[in-house]
Amino acid sequence: MFNINHFRIKEKNPKLSGQALSDRISELRIVVQAIPPETLASRTGSIFLSSRRGQEHFVFSLFKEEIQVKYPSIEMGNKSGDELPVFLQALILYYFATSTGAPLSGNWVSFADLPDGRMYAQAFQGYSGDQVVKWIGTDLGKFHASCKKAGGSPCALADAAYSFLGLPRMPLVLAYWLGEDEFPSTCKVLFDSTARNYLPIDACAIIGSQLVKNVLRSTIEFAKGS
Repeated sequence: MFNINHFRIKEKNPKLSGQALSDRISELRIVVQAIPPETLASRTGSIFLSSRRGQEHFVFSLFKEEIQVKYPSIEMGNKSGDELPVFLQALILYYFATSTGAPLSGNWVSFADLPDGRMYAQAFQGYSGDQVVKWIGTDLGKFHASCKKAGGSPCALADAAYSFLGLPRMPLVLAYWLGEDEFPSTCKVLFDSTARNYLPIDACAIIGSQLVKNVLRSTIEFAKGS
């Protein structure tokens, strides 16, 4: 299993972890290729398509971006045919290799409350929710605008919260609690309690981190436009 910090290191210096990541991707691709495509589609909530030319691929969305995964090569790219970044390829391969098709619970939990999550919760919070607080502060208007721009839908949690569909069966919530007096504001990425039926804990950290990146990118764009 990957160390969560593996992907943080890679963003700063790809040479530090590129080979290990490539090796793991190769291993995961073999695992996925051994599973019948109809089973993969059913478990992951993706659509499996065949063309008249005999070309087959899966179609699904990653944070509302259409992704196509060729079968049986398991090569992946976006709708325009551009190859995905390596860390997103790893995330999708983990999803296809791990998914069980178990029903979602609708119960939101923190990263720490996921199986195996507590040991890495402090690190995950540091590069996810804490980063949002640094940008948003007490400006809930900025939080609302940024989450909407990032594709979120409002939900009734905390002082403000938005739900996002990371992968077909990996919903996420970004929840914000305003601070007061000596209590600082808090932001957390929340997961469906069944998340570990779809991703290992390392990959849960990756998709949560990706959500925060999307929202922070929208926050910067919002600030430039204001």
